[in-house]
Amino acid sequence: MLNTKFKLKSEYKPAGDQPKAILELIKGLEKGHKKQTLLGVTGSGKTFTMANVIEKIQKPTLVIAHNKTLAAQLAQEYKTFFPENAVHYFVSYYDYYQPEAYMPTTDTYIEKDAKINEEIDRLRHASTQALLTRHDVIIVASVSCIYGLGSPEEYSEENLFLEKGQKIIRNDILKRLIELYFERTNTDLKSGQFRATGSKIEIMPVSETFVYSILLGSDSTIKNIFKIDPISSKVLDNPKNIFLFPAKHFLTSKDKRNKAIKLIKLELETQLKKFKKEGKLLEAERLKRRTNYDLTMLKEFGYCNGIENYSRHLSGRREGAPPDTLLSYFPDDFLTIIDESHVSVPQIGGMYAGDQSRKKTLIEHGFRLPSAADNRPLRFEEFDKKVKQVIFTSATPAEYEREISGQIVEQIIRPTGLIDPEIEIKPVSQQVQDFIAESAKEIKKGGRVIATTLTKKMAEDLSAYLKDQKIKAEYLHSDIKTLERIKILTDFRRGKFDCLVGVNLLREGLDLPEVTLIGILDADKEGFLRSETSLIQIIGRAARNVLGRVILYADNITGSIQKAVGETNRRRKIQMDYNKKHKITPKTIIKKIHDITEEMESLHEKAVKAELNFDAKFFARNPAKLIKLKEREMGEAVKELDFETAAILRDEIKILKEKSEK
Repeated sequence: MLNTKFKLKSEYKPAGDQPKAILELIKGLEKGHKKQTLLGVTGSGKTFTMANVIEKIQKPTLVIAHNKTLAAQLAQEYKTFFPENAVHYFVSYYDYYQPEAYMPTTDTYIEKDAKINEEIDRLRHASTQALLTRHDVIIVASVSCIYGLGSPEEYSEENLFLEKGQKIIRNDILKRLIELYFERTNTDLKSGQFRATGSKIEIMPVSETFVYSILLGSDSTIKNIFKIDPISSKVLDNPKNIFLFPAKHFLTSKDKRNKAIKLIKLELETQLKKFKKEGKLLEAERLKRRTNYDLTMLKEFGYCNGIENYSRHLSGRREGAPPDTLLSYFPDDFLTIIDESHVSVPQIGGMYAGDQSRKKTLIEHGFRLPSAADNRPLRFEEFDKKVKQVIFTSATPAEYEREISGQIVEQIIRPTGLIDPEIEIKPVSQQVQDFIAESAKEIKKGGRVIATTLTKKMAEDLSAYLKDQKIKAEYLHSDIKTLERIKILTDFRRGKFDCLVGVNLLREGLDLPEVTLIGILDADKEGFLRSETSLIQIIGRAARNVLGRVILYADNITGSIQKAVGETNRRRKIQMDYNKKHKITPKTIIKKIHDITEEMESLHEKAVKAELNFDAKFFARNPAKLIKLKEREMGEAVKELDFETAAILRDEIKILKEKSEK
């Protein structure tokens, strides 16, 4: 295992309350505190503080965020701080996910329907492989990290080792790749695929964006191994040997699979007897048909749709035992940071109950065997047992964190000297018109504005109305896909539009230093979205800019408003006193704009874009001639069996034709 040290790189030094917080948290870890809380106000640099802690303690670290957008932002920040170390992003790989379910009242069965994002799947594999091969690893994950994942033992043991001079028959390599769930293709390679032509075998590892080219001699000896850039065909490296991990996380050796098949058959017989005894003949027939089909697939292909529902048998776990998850891939001693813990902790705790309710119905009506209930997220107590030392970070830690922490470290003074924003309270009756007028002032000065609503429909309607009023606005809520959310936020920071309208998605952890005004509509509607915690979090979004201010639209001063304003004023006093004492002039946070979607864009898409940019001048002069030239090049690429280039040219031609028709 590679034992590189964590090395923090930053042009900044800890400032404000950061030095004190770093020292206290490290002392707490050294004393053996299992739980600590960093109460850090918005914009105080909690991530930078935690990066300093990681560098000092030198432990693999799991950072948990409560949504994909925040996880993406944190992953980018940690990559910036640790460019020489392994920082990875682990979230659910579904762009769309409809879990398998049954509704008895209407006799409606809903089959599992999901669309997997291949790039996110690649990043998940990169995460697990990093944990198995090196020590200096930071994984930024969503709560999906507590869901079942294949066994790390099986995953690490089932690999293919190839080296120069090794004597191995070509077909044995191909057979082994298929056993590791790599797919064979004759076209352009994608992650987890291989292509074999003559004595050359090309493989794209599931966790990478490059290709290994294996050259075999006539005596079945590996003559050479090249690491190649699939776009330029440039040789990146000439390694002596390579390890290839499986293309799927759920996999089992043939012996274990055969044993699992026997156990599944026994469980099926037991459940069928139970159903027949209870007079559930329809359920018995349904279960028999579905399970036998899955068993046939497992026997013939080693895989079936919904294989995770048999994970207990395939992994050899006892009934009720916790599943293997991302946490199982970490070594015995690692650090866990739970970001925005007041939201993330309840989310971790709530996953199990919802999952079991759905599974129970499926089992009762013959859609799944009882063992499917063991394909589940961790219970909170299981999660708590698996993590070692934990640091909660939040501007508003909940009662749980306060009670369980060995110490609570406050980080109220920002390195920039910024103070919490001023708060103004205005009546609800004219909230939209007043917000428009106030927004126009801020936008004219070059600022950005945020409006928070109570519902998704209100966010969409307000966004449309603002556009009618000549304010460039976009809405953002949980129905928008992960990568699109990140792109919207990046465009907002870049000034492609001026007003972002959202619901609670805008509260925690979103780093938007360009924002100078936040309007909280219907602030006096007491409830989850307008609780003390929610209001403080929303107010904090304006604390990264020296001109930041907040307007609460309320006719009544609720208890939550009173507490939120009181806490904000308490912090403002501490901050202003500190600035006065140390003669500090507050400065707006300056932060580079990164877009993780650019990293997650496929190699194929990048290649098409590169071709379009290169041919832009030629296209402007003579579109028809360029298209004809590209079509000829595509035909030549196909003749030479260079399907990757042909596919790139095909997609470029399609875009060029669309442009020429406009």
